[in-house]
Amino acid sequence: MHGTPGATPPPPLPTDRLRFAMPPMHDSVEDERRHRKERLAGALRVFGRYGFEDGVSGHITARDPEYSDCFWVNPFGMPFAHITVSDLVLANSDGQVVEGGHHVNQAAFTMHSQVHALRPDVVAVAHCHSVHGRALAALGDLLDPITQESCAFYEDHALYDSYSGVTVDAEEGRRIARVLGCGKALVLRNHGLLTVGDSVDAAAWWFLSLERSCQVQLTARAAGRPVLIGHRQAVATREQLGGDLVAWINYQPLWRQISRAEPDLFG
Repeated sequence: MHGTPGATPPPPLPTDRLRFAMPPMHDSVEDERRHRKERLAGALRVFGRYGFEDGVSGHITARDPEYSDCFWVNPFGMPFAHITVSDLVLANSDGQVVEGGHHVNQAAFTMHSQVHALRPDVVAVAHCHSVHGRALAALGDLLDPITQESCAFYEDHALYDSYSGVTVDAEEGRRIARVLGCGKALVLRNHGLLTVGDSVDAAAWWFLSLERSCQVQLTARAAGRPVLIGHRQAVATREQLGGDLVAWINYQPLWRQISRAEPDLFG
């Protein structure tokens, strides 16, 4: 818009005429189930784009809105980039498939199901063997408050300081869930990262942000001595940026990108 010099600028628009996306409300459990499955398929494709897939490792689970002890998950052995809504598998808390035509990764599902069991507030759990997450996990370290983004995890993530091989038993999964506690993220020593959220979007965003924060921390340490943000400022930043609603909002550009570029995910 070009105006005449010295002219009175146009008045501001009423805020109710401006668009701002918020998490949708659902009229039925069927609508909510379809929504969660669409977001799950989309998040898996986003993870594929970022290179989080490592063979058959890596999963995101989403609690079914009606059957709270059942969880939608990506099928075993299927590339993230190919997953559609109809490919998703519904498994019960024991990892038994109750809907779908594929197996699930039992080792991964054991951990996810125990997190879901101990955290009824959690809708989605994301776990992948991302490169920078594994690098930080190999050091047995947590994130330091050195950036605005890492402050979102300040005193809200934990280290599972043990490694006993591939997680295949429920007790190991319960130990992991107990260490996570009420936090949003976990660094699994010598293993990788895990994040949770009250929506698929939030869990996916936290994983993306955690992986990037690991990369920044490793890079900063390699370059010199990172300057820590003080406790008070770190807590204040976490209170501003560390909620699941903020994570949901941050994720929306990625959702719009993947859903428009790859509409076959809805199939």
